[in-house]
Amino acid sequence: MSRVFVAGASGVIGRALVPILVAAGHEVTAMTRFPERGPALTALGATPAIVDAFDRPRLSEAVQLSRAEVVIHQLSDLTTPPGVPLGPEVLERNARLREEGTANLVEAVAAAGAGRIVAQSLAWLYAPGPQPHDEMDPLRALDPDGGPASLRGVLVLERLVLEDPRFTGIVLRYGRLYGPDTWDATPPEPPTVAVAAAARAAALAVDRGDAGVYNVVDDDGPVSNVRARADLGWTP
Repeated sequence: MSRVFVAGASGVIGRALVPILVAAGHEVTAMTRFPERGPALTALGATPAIVDAFDRPRLSEAVQLSRAEVVIHQLSDLTTPPGVPLGPEVLERNARLREEGTANLVEAVAAAGAGRIVAQSLAWLYAPGPQPHDEMDPLRALDPDGGPASLRGVLVLERLVLEDPRFTGIVLRYGRLYGPDTWDATPPEPPTVAVAAAARAAALAVDRGDAGVYNVVDDDGPVSNVRARADLGWTP
């Protein structure tokens, strides 16, 4: 069993993930920036850490105090109610978290000597080409003006996690989430994945899989999940 630090533990995937990790016997530190969510994380069997991802010194301290062996990055900032479209301000704010928050988390992982980081990404940003896309297919390129905020944030996140030699970096490219507390009760436009299945993939990646990218998506869509099935033992 491992000591696991979950960044973004009070988010939609984090709330599904923490109980899975605890049930598997892992020692879980659950990070959130909302003090009022700490008691709920305690009730799930985790030790809460109230930290803002933009506070690099405090984040580094929290990861080191947890003695984390594995860090799971589920940070997002998409605080609009289900059914309310994500406007450009929200997407820009979330992209900033993927860029600056990931950079801070990566440095915290390295400072703590954690050997592994598992980070969420997106499975619907592949460049046009034959389908189903696998992990070797390229993502879309940024336009000269910087391009969409979501794409920019994902490209930075994946580079920071995958190219740092100080730890094993795993990126889970999730399909569009559906299920409890998401924007969609039933599958939206593919690629898709149920929120519970996305959480299971992150839990499996604590001790399975080599460094690299894994598509975490439902079957029979425009993106292949063959590698996640084979290397993580995951199914949708």
